Amino acid sequence: MINDYYYKTQEEANRDNSIAGDKHEIYEDVIEALVNKNGKRLYDAIGLQSHMHGGPWKTEKILSLVKRFAKYGVPLHFTETTIVSGPRDGRNWGETTPEGEKTQADEVERFYRTVFSCPEVEALTWWDFSDRYAWQQAPSGLLRKDMTPKPAYSRLHKLIKEEWWTNETEKTDAQGTACLRGFMEIIKLPSRQKMEKPSKQRFVSLKMEKTLRALRLFLNKPSYI
Repeated sequence: MINDYYYKTQEEANRDNSIAGDKHEIYEDVIEALVNKNGKRLYDAIGLQSHMHGGPWKTEKILSLVKRFAKYGVPLHFTETTIVSGPRDGRNWGETTPEGEKTQADEVERFYRTVFSCPEVEALTWWDFSDRYAWQQAPSGLLRKDMTPKPAYSRLHKLIKEEWWTNETEKTDAQGTACLRGFMEIIKLPSRQKMEKPSKQRFVSLKMEKTLRALRLFLNKPSYI
């Protein structure tokens, strides 16, 4: 719908210089129009496509885009992210190459680190999991056509499941307090409903903030361990 509005507005822009012809400005016009009669916004998040078939975005462009749409006060979602690992000849894409895969891995890590550093961003979706049936038949997947992983896959796995993954064990002190630092995730704390039945446990889940922060837990009740 927004794309249809964009192209319609582009036609009008060609006839009337008072209408902004820049695509992002037109998107902003749509966002600002999505309110009810009381001025309350009719959306909960803003999605930003980030296909980079024309080349990886510079860090400055990523941060500028986040700043531009963060002003609406809702979470931002990078909904379609792609970075290619092979050459293009006109409209036709070649196969993935070792050199292209190395560049893809480096750029994927830089993009993810940049977006992850922005508290305004709530979600990031990689678009093509495999080169097989990828959009525009481009080598934009994290896996090759034979489903073997590219370096970008391993790089992301290390980032998300190791560097950005919190796996800590803490004991409460005499006051029943424990403190740890971790990335955003659901933390499950084992606790016992009744001390006489230690085999039956329940879990208390706590959702942390996105950025690395300290979490202080107060577990003073005797029914908790």
